[in-house]
Amino acid sequence: MFGIENYWGFLAAGLLLNLTPGADSLYIIMRSISQGPQAGVFSALGITSGILVHTLLAALGLSVLLASYPLAFTVVKYIGALYLCYLGVRLLWPKANNSTQVADQLSEGVIPEVKQGINPWQIYKQGVLTNVFNPKVALFFLAFFPQFIDPNYGYAMLSFSLLGLSFAATSVVWCVSLALLAARFSEQLRQNPSIEVWLNKISGVVFIGLGLRLMSAKL
Repeated sequence: MFGIENYWGFLAAGLLLNLTPGADSLYIIMRSISQGPQAGVFSALGITSGILVHTLLAALGLSVLLASYPLAFTVVKYIGALYLCYLGVRLLWPKANNSTQVADQLSEGVIPEVKQGINPWQIYKQGVLTNVFNPKVALFFLAFFPQFIDPNYGYAMLSFSLLGLSFAATSVVWCVSLALLAARFSEQLRQNPSIEVWLNKISGVVFIGLGLRLMSAKL
């Protein structure tokens, strides 16, 4: 059907891959723990949208550039790594006005309430970018998808697209569930302002760690 071979086997393999802990899962978990369910869900949606972008690039043959040209792979890798580090630094050191507000409240003997505003669109975009600028995902698609596509089928782009949509559908179910579960288990912790600050800092360290790990990725 549409040049796809063993479609159910592909879905089973996709589910297992989603269940395997990875950088995307850790990113979503830390977003959910530190910033709540809304941040986690929009991060999950962003990650899934990134999967669709990789599907399109693979279908158009552009992802082959990353596999064929080490320089292109390195450039994309460092962009993604630096972006993750940037997000981590922002969580470690929030805007100065938040710090000033907390200091003022402490000087007045008031328990500070530290809340970082949740901008769903911004968090969604960050999720997309962290996934799109991970060249390892692009290479994975190039290695994984062709195993389920008939090489004699004349519309490989259609086959790639259908497999990508299917993989994204299973991913969004798992990622959103993961986000909601992580947020649920950490709900009481986030209600304590001081603990919430530390959760943000821990998330920042994790994001920087993910960025450094991405820097060491090789073809």
